[in-house]
Amino acid sequence: MSAMRFFALTSAALPLIFFIPTFPAAAAEKDVIVEQADVNSSPKQHLDQLFAQLKRERDPDKASSIANEIRTEWNDSGSATVNLLMQWADKAIEEKRNPAALDFLDEAIALKPDYAESWNRRATLNFVMGNYRKSMSDIERVLDLEPRHFGALSGMAAILSNSGNDQLTLKAWERFLDVYPAERTAQEQVNTLSEKLAGNRT
Repeated sequence: MSAMRFFALTSAALPLIFFIPTFPAAAAEKDVIVEQADVNSSPKQHLDQLFAQLKRERDPDKASSIANEIRTEWNDSGSATVNLLMQWADKAIEEKRNPAALDFLDEAIALKPDYAESWNRRATLNFVMGNYRKSMSDIERVLDLEPRHFGALSGMAAILSNSGNDQLTLKAWERFLDVYPAERTAQEQVNTLSEKLAGNRT
């Protein structure tokens, strides 16, 4: 499994599959119908519609298809230059040329600082490189720009889990589930941490 598919493993060896954007196949391949957006809607309105669907959906497979469509929206910065820099960064990450990838991401951020996905990708790379403080700083920037970014929230949970702070880790997963309620891994983490913290209080 490539590093582009998994963010990292938590202390419980749990793969976080949301942090790095993927390039999924169309939802139709899973025989899942995602509601069609109004053709006249703006990209922001389309995203808002998708997030509303994600919050309502309780079927994990259907929710996953909606999440994939959200990722596809996130991958388009609206700038051909920034999109190209992001593609170069992805390729460099896959080839384990991390310094080059950081350079590409730094340039993308400089060109379009309000594009959350470039910050998210750099947060992921910093995490993989063990730069947790830098990763968390980038995550906070992502969430300033897009508070519903479930990938960044899972990354935050991973860093907090590695630091051993169960209470804050639980809060991060709860924030994740508020955006993406049908995600089973997050549900399991909330249940496990809730039981652990309840046991500690008795």
